Amino acid sequence: DVRVDGPRELTVRLERWIDPAKLGWYSGDHHIHAAGCSHYDNPTQGVSPKDMWRQVEGEALNVGSVLTWGPCYYHQKQFFSGGDDAVSRPGRLVHYDLEVSGFPSSHAGHLVLLGLREQDYPGATRIEHWPSWDLPILKWARAQGAVTGFAHSGLGLSVGSPELPNFEIPAFDGIGANEYVVDVTHDAVDFISAGDTPYLSELNIWYHTLNVGYRTRISGETDFPCMTDDRVGEGRTYAKVDGPLSYRGFIEAVRTGRSYVSDGRSHLMDFRVDGNGVGTRGGEVRRERAGRVRVALKVAAWLPAAPDDDLRSRPLKEKPYWDLRRARIGQGREVPVEVVVNGKPLARRNVVADGTVQSVELEVPIEGSSWIAARILSSSHTNPVFVIVGGQPIRASRRSAQWCLDAVNQCWSQKKARTAASERDEAQKAYDHARQAYERLRAECERE
Repeated sequence: DVRVDGPRELTVRLERWIDPAKLGWYSGDHHIHAAGCSHYDNPTQGVSPKDMWRQVEGEALNVGSVLTWGPCYYHQKQFFSGGDDAVSRPGRLVHYDLEVSGFPSSHAGHLVLLGLREQDYPGATRIEHWPSWDLPILKWARAQGAVTGFAHSGLGLSVGSPELPNFEIPAFDGIGANEYVVDVTHDAVDFISAGDTPYLSELNIWYHTLNVGYRTRISGETDFPCMTDDRVGEGRTYAKVDGPLSYRGFIEAVRTGRSYVSDGRSHLMDFRVDGNGVGTRGGEVRRERAGRVRVALKVAAWLPAAPDDDLRSRPLKEKPYWDLRRARIGQGREVPVEVVVNGKPLARRNVVADGTVQSVELEVPIEGSSWIAARILSSSHTNPVFVIVGGQPIRASRRSAQWCLDAVNQCWSQKKARTAASERDEAQKAYDHARQAYERLRAECERE
């Protein structure tokens, strides 16, 4: 009890239930803003790097990617340097990069460009001069060594089915990972984002492209203070970085998939398939024959003793989208860890979310070349390990190839009119390339 009869000073010491950085897994949010949405644009045009450092420090993030975008763009772009901002400290990095949002191509899907050396598109002195579709921008960013991805991936990709994967074709009428289904066939995308839109929409398109052999990774984001202004790091990536933490090391771990996505309440560390760690050796395991493979990882999760029945009863399309409290089994503290093979959960182990680090080992069967990942659905997801059998590429689902082909056609029906007339022929060729790629992949898939 504290008796209040005047000013009192209390000392509160917070104890972390886990510190993944001590285990080599560094946290980062690749999508936060210093202007727009809930920030002021008058009398100040957003906030300063010092203000953003406080946000990153307050949530104990190791890396915060502050993305300049449309609102206050010409003021905020002064903070871009191509290096870490001067407010950074060891183990707490603030780095300015770019979200292509509020630009002519925004209708095709907002882009996150990490590790840029130059932030101005060639020949563009104003936002209005940038391309009106995504692929030229992705190629330009890739050419300078940037790591590229799509923001708030689920926007425009919502469907009615609760299944994962499902085969309904979304509207493709939003600003999420819409043109991703085209750009991935041009080897122009490193990751899609997760954590700030419904996970069914984020994961479904990703699973389908993985099923036909593409190797895009997944990375966590918040889009603070737009998709949410509660705090940074609601969606985050934990990346394995060897040696001292650096921004380049972190985003390279995102690119190679040596990472997992989480809401911070659960952790899927050191994920391995047949002894090979996620994101190492090209993310591959090579075998001569199909059969059973061994999966191992370290799992930690924390839930309060009492369930939050109100949150658990909310539809998946309502916030919070990623939250471990949705995964609780019954009235206890257990949550399910699943091993996913080609989008389907084939093994499961329930773990107690009491904050301890627990070793989980399982075996799963594979029929041929496959991708394998682990997840606690609605809270965390590893990147995949690609198991290559007999040297054959992953062709796990003919239905996924057909879904991707239909998705390209639907996407073009929505994006064509908003692509500048002077660029439409090139965009048409890029879409045709994607159609031909998925037709070829469909023919190569022996499994339904």
